Amino acid sequence: MEIVALLVSPTHAFEGRPQDGPRADAVAVERDRVEVRAGLGLVGDRYFNHRAHRNAAVTVFAAESLDALRLEPRPDPHVVRRNIVLRGFPVDDLVKQVFSLDSGDGPVRFQAHRPAHPCAWMDVVVGPGAFKGLRGHGGLRCVPLDDGVLRLGPVVLETSPAEHVLTMA
Repeated sequence: MEIVALLVSPTHAFEGRPQDGPRADAVAVERDRVEVRAGLGLVGDRYFNHRAHRNAAVTVFAAESLDALRLEPRPDPHVVRRNIVLRGFPVDDLVKQVFSLDSGDGPVRFQAHRPAHPCAWMDVVVGPGAFKGLRGHGGLRCVPLDDGVLRLGPVVLETSPAEHVLTMA
């Protein structure tokens, strides 16, 4: 299993009508490492310590969901604007679970709360049919439970069912 993409987005890109295209001033920063802060999110991301997104500060996505769309050329995993893109695990199966990712600097636990549903923008930025094709496979919205660092490359994912869903106040 591996982390194939890490993304920190200081601004929101998908506002208004999809046919008008993403905001020109929207910046998404591809990273080879990200700093994770418990209860807050990824340092530098637009949802870091954002009260309305406290339980959804980090999005995790499976690269295989893009592969299943069978688009040519194959979409870059950064275009879905999910923070952490993994290859080798069915991420969408982790709803309501606690899981950890360890890319070499120690495990970082996450509480998965709810699916990250795709929006109509996916047909514009990924390709025709992506909105429908990613339904049920759009990733997860999570809250980090530990401070830590994640890096591109090999990663160990461990799961444990949540006895009850933790909510960050």
